[in-house]
Amino acid sequence: MINLSLQVFCDRIVAAGRITADDVQALTRHVLPEGLTNRDEADMLIALDRVVAATDTAFGDYLVTAVVDFAVWGERPTGYIDAEIARWLVASLRNGSGPSRLAVRIAREVVREAQASDEALIAFALDANRRIEVVTVRPMRLAA
Repeated sequence: MINLSLQVFCDRIVAAGRITADDVQALTRHVLPEGLTNRDEADMLIALDRVVAATDTAFGDYLVTAVVDFAVWGERPTGYIDAEIARWLVASLRNGSGPSRLAVRIAREVVREAQASDEALIAFALDANRRIEVVTVRPMRLAA
């Protein structure tokens, strides 16, 4: 279940079309002072990354840390990403159309932080990382 203050925060951000450093500070201090407490909250913030194009780098840093803390240390078994957690996380990060750069970063950091991860998340992180690299690297054109 989403807490009402998070819903109001996300609605305000979507209407503004951007996430500022002040927004991130409000999120961490007032909206989610204890971090993520359930998957719905994580899903909502991961979706917010897709919807809002202009985001301060502080949002990405916060979201990576918050999802890693929740998925690796808040879910059971603690420290491990089992098949169920991996399925949820891959579905949320993929979101049907493929991962954003931030989603790829989240997947990498979850795999890195966990003592062990289900192969579905590892495969997703590797494949998503490759896709992002292919999009980023463009062939050089030679002058005629």
